[in-house]
Amino acid sequence: MFALYLDADSCPVKDEAVRVAARHSLQVYVVSNQGLRRTMGAHVHGILVGAEFDAADNWIVEHLAANDIVITADIQLAARCLKKYAQAINPSGKIFTEENIGTALAMRELSSYLREAGEIKGNNPTFSKQDRSNFLQALDLIIQKNLKKH
Repeated sequence: MFALYLDADSCPVKDEAVRVAARHSLQVYVVSNQGLRRTMGAHVHGILVGAEFDAADNWIVEHLAANDIVITADIQLAARCLKKYAQAINPSGKIFTEENIGTALAMRELSSYLREAGEIKGNNPTFSKQDRSNFLQALDLIIQKNLKKH
């Protein structure tokens, strides 16, 4: 059976992901380097990693298997997961695939360059109810596809 991994430090959909996973009896690994809540559920494993750069990402990549699902806003982590034949989805419901990860990485690099050059100012858009709804639909879609495989 596949598992669900959360890149949890800045994840706005932790509770939703845990609830969906519980409905399907999936094991959940909530990986963080900033601390964890104590009461998450019997099927939820809180993993506290060190504060080193990419410690949570590295732990996830080292432990996941093919068809596992990773929830992350980190496009570079998503690319690493796809290389291990896992699946990746961001908190807004975007499912990363081999077909779209290259474009996502390129846009990330371009945005980073433009921020450094002072061409882009401001923060990311606010996380909306529609983002949350899109995430829940996409997560359910991925889980249903995985269940059909098993």
